[in-house]
Amino acid sequence: MPSLTSTKPGRHTFAVSSASPGPGPAVAVVAAGGAVGAIARYGVELALPTAPGAFPLGTFLVNVSGCLLIGVLLVVVTELRQAHPLVRPFLGTGVLGGYTTFSTYAVESQELLLGGHLAAAFGYLAATLVAALVATWAGMRLTRALAR
Repeated sequence: MPSLTSTKPGRHTFAVSSASPGPGPAVAVVAAGGAVGAIARYGVELALPTAPGAFPLGTFLVNVSGCLLIGVLLVVVTELRQAHPLVRPFLGTGVLGGYTTFSTYAVESQELLLGGHLAAAFGYLAATLVAALVATWAGMRLTRALAR
């Protein structure tokens, strides 16, 4: 961001600081990481398609494994290593944000409910919530234990 500096009374110039490159690099790494994560998720969904009215196993596994990896990543970049400032946006927001899909979780839950598949819907809602939280905790705990 330019700053106003004064060289002589009544005269002002703008100095450009190179201390911060702005949001451009972070946006770029998030976009690149998001593409990688979305492609990985798409591969899982192709390998594990869900029949109408069935438990969405592919999305469930994607979200739970993504949460496990988020737990690992958070410990690594906040407690174990001095990471480059773009590592967390690339891996966390980008790759794992593109890989996990809680919006699809919501849509699939709604479709199960509207289709009258109440057991599958409520099972999916509860199992994903609990498994995602446990996976995040387990990823953090496992990473800390392995780092000792």
